[in-house]
Parts: sequence; structure tokens; C-alpha cells
Amino acid sequence: MGILEVRDVNKNFGGLKALNNVNLDVQEGSVHAIIGPNGAGKSTLLNCFVGRLDPDTGTVMFNGKSLLGLKPHEINQTGVVRVFQTPEIFTDLTLLENVMIPAFARRDGAFKLNPFRDVEREGEVRDKAMSILEEVGLQEDRNKIASSMSRGDKRRLELAMCLVQDPVLLLLDEPTAGMSRADTNATIDLLKRIGERGITKIVIEHDMHVVFSLADRISVLAQGTVIAEDVPANIKGNPKVQEAYLGGAHL
Repeated sequence: MGILEVRDVNKNFGGLKALNNVNLDVQEGSVHAIIGPNGAGKSTLLNCFVGRLDPDTGTVMFNGKSLLGLKPHEINQTGVVRVFQTPEIFTDLTLLENVMIPAFARRDGAFKLNPFRDVEREGEVRDKAMSILEEVGLQEDRNKIASSMSRGDKRRLELAMCLVQDPVLLLLDEPTAGMSRADTNATIDLLKRIGERGITKIVIEHDMHVVFSLADRISVLAQGTVIAEDVPANIKGNPKVQEAYLGGAHL
């Protein structure tokens, strides 16, 4: 039994079977990686967790409650927060403003500015946002416009926007895509520090250096089917994984 329990999830797009009887158990406080070749169904599965897609059949349980049928903002309120492949930030706002917006939204269930109430609460939210920016190493850049930041810093900003929402489960979809090796290693270190908070994480990633640096357990998808699930050391030597993911080459 895990904090996230997925049972017999199927998803078809016309004649394409994107997910085929997928089962998954994610343990609380762990880092669970989902890997596989392009088109394996990884992002489709993630979309079923956040309400962007509804499975045709199956169940998705988070903390003992079903996520199916909930809208994305309702799922967010349960503590499930997603990091996208391309950083989703407000490019024309400062870093501090970027982090304050989801802080208000998390508290209220939606971002609805009430000037009479929120002026009183702004100091509290600002302090929390500043604390998170310090945690990710961006406090000195708090007044910079987000569009001026490097890709690695934009990713750190997006992580700050997630952390300020007090996530229970953090879903990371290709968190190091397009990064230099230096930025990738910095992101790995940051995610390890975030792990000290006890946040459960699901990571979809093609970079095996990232996967094996972070994951406690790995599930491998191929053509919508989980073909293996094990600890990283055993996944490396699994011939089915090597064949499906790298054409027989060693991970």
C-alpha cells in the first residue's frame, strides 16, 4: 500500500492503447521514477493523476481517496502539485510575485484578489515566498523579472512556486530537460534537499544520470505497459528493460 495507488488503469485514444492495465504503488516520502522510450505513455499516466485526462477504466487513489472525476484545481488542493516539462512561470512578473501568486491560490483554492483582505495577509504570504526563494537559492534575485533568468533558474523558480503550495506529492515531468550538465547537477542537489521535507516525488526523466541519482524505485513503461518495477540496481541489469528502452544496450 502506498500514498498513491494506481490499479488497472487503461487509456485509449481511438485505436491507440496508450495505457494498458497500469499498476503502481508509490510509497510515502520516496522518489519513484517512471522511465521508458518516447511514446511509452509516461505523460499520459501523469495526466491521469492531475485531472487532465480520465482513464477509461481503473482507479487512482491518493491518501486513500479517489482522484478520478476531480478537476485539476481540486486535485491540487489535495496536495498533488505538478512541475511541467517547460517551466510554467509568469514571465513578466518578478520572482517574488511569481511565488506569491500560488501561495494565495493554495490558501483560497483559487487566485481571487480581494484588496481589503489580501493587503492584511500580504506580509505573511511575502514572508513565506521569501523563505522558499531562499531555500532554492534565488532570494537575491527576488526583484528580477522572470523572463531574464536562465533555464536552470526558471526551473528553480517553478520549484519554488510548487513548494510554496506545501505539496504532499510532487510530480516532476522531465525536470532537467534542455539543461546543461551543471544546471542538471544543481537541480539534482535541489531535489535531494527538497527530499528532506519528506515530500513524495514521482519523476519522469530520460536522463539516466538524474534517475539513478534520485530514485528509490523505478517503474519502466513500454507501449503503455509496465514491464518492470524494481530498485535502481536491479533495473540497470534487467534485460527486458535494456531491450525496450535502449535496444539491448546497458543502462
